[in-house]
Amino acid sequence: MDPLSRTFSALADPTRRAMLARLAEGEANVSDLAAPFLDSMSLPAVTKHLQVLEKAGLVRKGRNAQWRPCRLNGEPLREANDWMEQYRVAWEEQLDRLGAYLQAKAAHPAAEDSNTSPAPSNTRSARHGRNK
Repeated sequence: MDPLSRTFSALADPTRRAMLARLAEGEANVSDLAAPFLDSMSLPAVTKHLQVLEKAGLVRKGRNAQWRPCRLNGEPLREANDWMEQYRVAWEEQLDRLGAYLQAKAAHPAAEDSNTSPAPSNTRSARHGRNK
């Protein structure tokens, strides 16, 4: 799996997103990260979530004697943001064109009244040219 796919896969789970939100506040050990989830899942399940985050590069573990501090690594998030940014620009351009079209239609409502063709049906069969 490519790194971007691993990042989005890791972000797809709300437990992992909550862990990242906690790490955004600062480093934490595994026990601290696990604590909010131990009512609903086992420690091994929490550890597996943490491993997914590590494999995606979103979390880095250190070692300080017995303590295993975890840190957020923002680089994969930046890469995901950069990937999404190119689509955001395209979506905004499309929405801007739609906005301009709708403003033009609102400014010239008479052009709409001159249309004599029947309004399209909103049913699926009508949209696909099928009869019921």
